[in-house]
Amino acid sequence: GLKEELLKSIWHAFTALDLDRSGKVSKSQLKASGGCEGPGGVLSHNLCTVLNVPHDPVALEEHFRDDDEGPVSNQGYMPYLNKFILEKVQGNFDKVEFNRMCWTLCAKKNLSKTPLLISDEDAFKVWVIFNFLSEDKYPLVIVPEEIEYLLKKITEAMGAGWQQEQFDHYKIALNTSREGLSAWELIDLIGSGQFSKGMDRQTVSMAINEVFNELILDVLKQGYMLKKGHKRKNWMERWFVLKPNIISYYVSEDLKDKKGDIILDGNCCVEALPDRDGKKCLFLIKCLDKTFEISASDKKKKQEWIQAIQTTVNLLRAGSPPPHKEARQKRKELRQKLLAEQEELERQMKELQAANENKQKELETVRKQLEAAAARAAEEEKKRLQTQVELQDRFSLELEREKLVRQKMEEQVAQKSSELEQYLQRVRELEEMYKQLQEALEDEKQARQDEETVRKLQARLLEEESAKRAELEKWHLQQQQTIQMTEAEKQELENERIIKEQALQVAMQQLKQLELERKEALEQYEEVKKKLETAANNTKSWKDKVAHHEGLIRLIEPGSKNPHLITNWGPAAFTEAELEQRQKSWKGKKATSE
Repeated sequence: GLKEELLKSIWHAFTALDLDRSGKVSKSQLKASGGCEGPGGVLSHNLCTVLNVPHDPVALEEHFRDDDEGPVSNQGYMPYLNKFILEKVQGNFDKVEFNRMCWTLCAKKNLSKTPLLISDEDAFKVWVIFNFLSEDKYPLVIVPEEIEYLLKKITEAMGAGWQQEQFDHYKIALNTSREGLSAWELIDLIGSGQFSKGMDRQTVSMAINEVFNELILDVLKQGYMLKKGHKRKNWMERWFVLKPNIISYYVSEDLKDKKGDIILDGNCCVEALPDRDGKKCLFLIKCLDKTFEISASDKKKKQEWIQAIQTTVNLLRAGSPPPHKEARQKRKELRQKLLAEQEELERQMKELQAANENKQKELETVRKQLEAAAARAAEEEKKRLQTQVELQDRFSLELEREKLVRQKMEEQVAQKSSELEQYLQRVRELEEMYKQLQEALEDEKQARQDEETVRKLQARLLEEESAKRAELEKWHLQQQQTIQMTEAEKQELENERIIKEQALQVAMQQLKQLELERKEALEQYEEVKKKLETAANNTKSWKDKVAHHEGLIRLIEPGSKNPHLITNWGPAAFTEAELEQRQKSWKGKKATSE
């Protein structure tokens, strides 16, 4: 609005004022007391003058009176400016004169000392255009999109071609350092001729003036045309200037001698007329009280003026602002929308990043827990394998020992078998001898029968036979004893072998019993682990309850010394210690039964 446009120009003038030793603007530069001497009168009093606002010295003195806070601060001037000056502005002031006054206060301090290709007047117009196109935040800057818009307008007014690639390189260099340019940097950019190479000073000046007229003075179209008089009916050349609600016409383009105005509103209309009375390219502007006949220089100019006037009337009917102001508002809204979308996107990205970081932390926690669990499982597996290896080694040693004992027993059995074979061989020999003796006895009996005569010899032979029989019986008894001893030793070896096999089976059963005991130990370990986790959860719950009830006063009632258990049905019939004793007794009975 109007207030924001005025504030931008005043901001330049205000920031150009000299500061006192404390770094604040002194009161003498802001108020106009004492005959408006010094910079004070230049700002406050002159603002009231150019804006056609009545000056109130009493209000100034009251606002800027000395107090405990010391000199007036920059922030303290804005409430006064809004209340006593800007609130009273009616719009009946010269915009160019107001801007020129603010420009006079700030230009000398801020303009670059390097020579520029544009005049001070052109620099003033660029400064006013900057205030129109700059963002509504302080310190004032013009963003790259508005710089491109302004340079395009100036280039188009000069009749030159727009160098988009050159501006893109400049825009990239600008975006890497800051958001935009200040008014004085924009003046340096246009005055350096970087985007108007090959153009003389006069062409650049005319282009700046054309853009200034359009954007600041709201000149939608201007040019020479012939106008038919209302009284004398003669045709006179006039310089016409079309604005959003009025067409002014002057003697010449210097705008010094104004001849009249055509007030436009939604009821006006423009019509093309046929050539007549020697005049060509005629058109008619109809208003409520008057009608104006105008002749353009050619058909193209005639069509351009008819279209421009009709567009202006249509905007008045719709209550819309001028095209350049509407376009500026749309550009700002688009930038704000893009900025809001970018901020929303950044917010979402931050949320996603935060969520991702939380997920990463959770995953890291889970990973550490899994690693710890894997380490514990590996340790348990290592212990189990170590126990298994120890049992296998012990069993292998027992088997080796058993194998050695068996081997020794087999060797002993083989040795005893060999001795038994020898004894049997001797027995067979004795049996053979016994058979031979029987045959001899038979022979002797036959000889005794045959040779009765030689009884003495026979008696002697009988005696010898009896002696030998006795000896043979003795040998036979010895043989029987030897056989019995061999059988006993064989039976003893067989018993030892059976005892060893039974010991081996006992060792195997002990190994199985150890495996069962290991499994029972693992199950007891898992049960104890679960009980430990349950106890930890109960402890945490108890701590939460204690923290929750901390500070409350509870009545202490007389009762038994031992704490009683409380169930859903009231106090228990026995204490917790008695319960633990019963549980231990029950577990002992269960273990005994198993």
